[in-house]
Amino acid sequence: MSTNTTDNGETVTMKGMTEEDKARVDAMSYEDARDQLAKIVKQLEHGGMSLEDSLRYWQIGEALADRAQALLSEVRSQLDAARDKQQAGAEHAGTQR
Repeated sequence: MSTNTTDNGETVTMKGMTEEDKARVDAMSYEDARDQLAKIVKQLEHGGMSLEDSLRYWQIGEALADRAQALLSEVRSQLDAARDKQQAGAEHAGTQR
């Protein structure tokens, strides 16, 4: 939830991404996060939502993008480690007698 002050001094409270939203995103696979992100982008592009809903969807979209990127980075690290291990094994192949 965020609080903003308008030009005339009024305080406006807006609901953003909830803890439930965050937990749901954190449990998603890469594919699920990617698919949900695509749906949210379409909804935001279509418009017609209140400012509060737009803010919430934007925040969820950011979290989904972060989740997908984190999962890709994890897989990239695993692939790099496997490649390094394979290269190290190839460098030592045939050197033992």
